Amino acid sequence: MAIIRWDPFREMTQVQNQLNRIVDQVWGGRQESWLPAIDVFDTREAVVLKAELAGMDPDDIQIEVEDNVLTIKGERKFEEEVDEGRYYRVERRFGSFQRSLALPQGVKADEIVAGYEDGILTLTAPKAPEQKSQRIEVKAQKSVAAKKTES
Repeated sequence: MAIIRWDPFREMTQVQNQLNRIVDQVWGGRQESWLPAIDVFDTREAVVLKAELAGMDPDDIQIEVEDNVLTIKGERKFEEEVDEGRYYRVERRFGSFQRSLALPQGVKADEIVAGYEDGILTLTAPKAPEQKSQRIEVKAQKSVAAKKTES
């Protein structure tokens, strides 16, 4: 039997996708027209998130953290025009998007660093140092009654 590492982000993404499909069916569509692919991985020092945002200007990307939930928002604009004005096929997605991911415990949300290179947004969230357990010594104390008899 294979041991599979539990990934809470994968399960949250699946739930988000299912909810988005339900919203699409009930209300006939949603605001965003595409969702960027996101990879999240863990290193010794940090949790790293890489989002595929090809063709976007870094100024069009907004990143927020609130209540330990990281949200990436933005809009990829359709700016190319063809001289003849007709396309045979348009497969790239355009429009606004929003992705939210819960950060794992022990991440310093106020120290997240963002970089953008070759269409990949990289967020690095450093981990707080692990708290080592401390042993607390139990000292015997004399009771109040025993202290009075000694006096």
